[in-house]
Amino acid sequence: MDIISIFGYLAAVLIGISLGLIGGGGSILTLPALTYLFGIDAKTATAYSLFVVGFSALIGGIRMARKGLVDYKTLVIFAAPALIAVYLTRAYLVPAIPDVLFTTGNYTVSGDMGIMVFFAIIMLLASFTMIRGRKDPGNENSEIIYNYPMILLEGAVVGVVTGIVGAGGGFLIIPALVILAKLPMKMAVGTSLLIIATKSLIGFLGDLGNPQIGGGNGIDWTFLLLFTAIAIGGIFIGTWLSRFISGNKLKKGFGWFVLIMGIYILSERISSLL
Repeated sequence: MDIISIFGYLAAVLIGISLGLIGGGGSILTLPALTYLFGIDAKTATAYSLFVVGFSALIGGIRMARKGLVDYKTLVIFAAPALIAVYLTRAYLVPAIPDVLFTTGNYTVSGDMGIMVFFAIIMLLASFTMIRGRKDPGNENSEIIYNYPMILLEGAVVGVVTGIVGAGGGFLIIPALVILAKLPMKMAVGTSLLIIATKSLIGFLGDLGNPQIGGGNGIDWTFLLLFTAIAIGGIFIGTWLSRFISGNKLKKGFGWFVLIMGIYILSERISSLL
């Protein structure tokens, strides 16, 4: 095992720790870790990311559910369009992305480059959300009010984003649940984890028949299960650390890290054209 792979597996631990500490954020690291540290192509990395994020969020979601911090009605309303959107995106949209998106002059923009640029933009949006935080944490005793049309629309949008980049979309889901369903923040985090888990794993199912995954060699289950197991281990570390570390402060620090990563990926992809 070389030094780069070691850093890759350390990133898996960090992904789990983030989920255990702040209920999200770690999934935004999965795609860069798989592409830059393990050299996996973007389409395969997004598929692997769905699996890793799905199972990691499932463990976190179950822990939150045991504490009574999941609103199941909101889960169903939001998850239904998200599940449909993410499955269709992985099964039909992603395989349809051409190897070459377009050529202009001497520059060729590949499908992998398009995915990574889109992902970098998502990272920038996620970082702004985490850095800014939320001034109003929500009233724990407030009545849950459902804005059904907007919840359904937001679920579909998050499903498409998840399908394309393989990220859980918690930075989109949590604000939507707080604003549109009026969920208290802790309830929104727990519900978000189970939404992320279900749609990520459903999205991964859409990849099982994709001949492009693994460069035509199929899924490397040994690597994928090892990476996922390490990430899940990180969740338990993060849960333990949450007793001593402020989640809000960590979230802002993590947001700055994601911002730097997003800028790096975007600049690196753009510079490759020059």
